[in-house]
Amino acid sequence: MRTRFRGVTRREGVLVQGPAGWGEFSPFAEYGPAECARWLAAAREAAFEGWPAPVRDRVPVNVTIPAVGARRAYEMAKESGCRTAKVKVAERGQTDGDDLARVEAVRAALGPEGRVRIDVNGAWDVEHAARMIRTLDRWELEYAEQPCATLEELALVRRRVDVPIAADESIRRAEDPLKVRAAEAADVAVLKVQPLGGVAAALRVAEACGLPVVVSSAVETSVGLAAGLALAAALPELPFACGLGTLSLLEGDVVDDPLAPVAGEIQVRRPVVDEEALRRWEAPADGWRERAAEAQAHLGGPAVIEAAP
Repeated sequence: MRTRFRGVTRREGVLVQGPAGWGEFSPFAEYGPAECARWLAAAREAAFEGWPAPVRDRVPVNVTIPAVGARRAYEMAKESGCRTAKVKVAERGQTDGDDLARVEAVRAALGPEGRVRIDVNGAWDVEHAARMIRTLDRWELEYAEQPCATLEELALVRRRVDVPIAADESIRRAEDPLKVRAAEAADVAVLKVQPLGGVAAALRVAEACGLPVVVSSAVETSVGLAAGLALAAALPELPFACGLGTLSLLEGDVVDDPLAPVAGEIQVRRPVVDEEALRRWEAPADGWRERAAEAQAHLGGPAVIEAAP
């Protein structure tokens, strides 16, 4: 990765080829077999089943600003061509002052017409979240994503601030992603295809939760991003820019026409995998067949990745 992002400096995964195209299986290292089963289901759908027809041919996206210094945050926002920015805050080892400076710099880069949202990844408690969201709202936040870890905490913060609250981890890592609506814990649902088990499964969650949706990536190659793009393109309504402009966080890609934004949008398409790029970025397979087999045991159905010979 070009920049440390949520503690990650190296992103690995498995690409799967099937009759419908290529799929990606790239759960984070800390995820267990039950969670990984959803990611494997998404890869199986992409490679063997395909996706629903799109209702739009372009998807607006935000630029994602990691927990970098204010000057670099300004440059990244300015250079992106996007009119919306998601700013990472609450990075371990940094201070509230660092967060304030970063958000202020991004607002300056985008100007008064741009949209600025923050992503906390559940790192604050209720008191800290309420205080920081009110303070950061001097720069007119579009919404605050996952300010606290639990649904109960999100609901408390939501009642104490005027900024809309978005739920991410509370949906993608939950046994029942629809509890967020019952708890009145969020105004916006952030949906990611791999953690929810595929495009079709994510569309069902979107319909059932009844909240405005933002489609986001899990820091994937263009193979994985294509699935997120398919979800965003298939939603009946898309009121927010989506978090699919994350390819710039990676040093390289595996396709011939990467899914990078142009003027803040990505054209809906499924790029072709480049065999030479696959060889260039190939990583050791240590542990990945075992992770896939454990996920497969939870998932059931036909195998997605063959067992080791």
